[in-house]
Amino acid sequence: MRSIGEMARDSGLGVSALRFYDRAGVLVPAWVDPVSGYRWYDPGQLEEARLLARLRRAGMPLADVRMVLVGWSTADTDLVRGLLQAHLRRLERGLADAHGEFSTLRALLDERENPMTSLGTATVELSVPAPELAAALDAVRFAAGSDPDLPMLAGVLFDIEGAALSVAATDRYRMAVARIASTGYDGPRVQAIVPLPLADAMRALLDGEEQVRLALDGDRVSLTAGDRQTAGRCLDHDFPDYRRLVQLPEGRRAVVGTAALQEALKSGPVRRGELSKQDGEHCDVSVLRVVDDGTVTLCEDGDEGQDDVAVNRRFLLDALTAGDRDELILEFGAPTAPIAIRRPDDERALSILMPVRLED
Repeated sequence: MRSIGEMARDSGLGVSALRFYDRAGVLVPAWVDPVSGYRWYDPGQLEEARLLARLRRAGMPLADVRMVLVGWSTADTDLVRGLLQAHLRRLERGLADAHGEFSTLRALLDERENPMTSLGTATVELSVPAPELAAALDAVRFAAGSDPDLPMLAGVLFDIEGAALSVAATDRYRMAVARIASTGYDGPRVQAIVPLPLADAMRALLDGEEQVRLALDGDRVSLTAGDRQTAGRCLDHDFPDYRRLVQLPEGRRAVVGTAALQEALKSGPVRRGELSKQDGEHCDVSVLRVVDDGTVTLCEDGDEGQDDVAVNRRFLLDALTAGDRDELILEFGAPTAPIAIRRPDDERALSILMPVRLED
């Protein structure tokens, strides 16, 4: 007999999903302990569980899944093929409808786009302390994107407004922002997206304590540190309005020891989640809970509650490292709202992580 944990591990279905399919009468365990209620499965049920996982990943409705499993167990191949073909036709019709809607949306976007494709003729020169700019780049670099369909995210935004310089990066699932003071510029707001290779080259120059010069001339940006300089062209795209994205509702705050939480994440319970349902991307997930005394704990598999928040474990580890403090503040809103990671001594640096949907 297989325990529910072994069945979950070998089938690709989570423990909570197996409980759900038991209650729904789709995949009923061979035996349930009358005292503990613990579920046990016959080894022969593993094949059905794997089939069930595949059908659900393909988006088949539960009623049809139940019929496929019946046909599978009775070797009624005509029934199974018919149900698979019917679901495939539904998916194809849905995809055709989606293509039509997206074509309309692209046309509407084309109408709203600014006809100007260049970055303009702005000329900006400002000075910033090398250590502060280095720390700002370190705080946001981990969140930059790499999706070729979203080239505007494959860089670091430099947002210059008066004496303030903000840098930001996002890949849709996480975002990081840092702000530092600058001197030498007091003009209107100017933005430039620095490609990641150039941003990394800039960071490599920031190994001293001196002031460095950041210059923007049209679509060309340069950083000068002493007698060294790196320069290149900015990305010719518009960056998302990050200021709007970081306007999070007030939530529960918890101060965490960074090293302790990192160790707990590395050794603690891990769930499977969907990073992107549309793209079929999956990730390892940690489920976080803020207990009454304000501490943060990791939930065991199947122990999560309605107020707990599931996050991409690797993304959270990256954000904790980028936070660069012995203690950090984790701010939780609703389970469907982003988690914010802040520095207790400097809230000008902020990371946010989108919650992750746990697999059924």
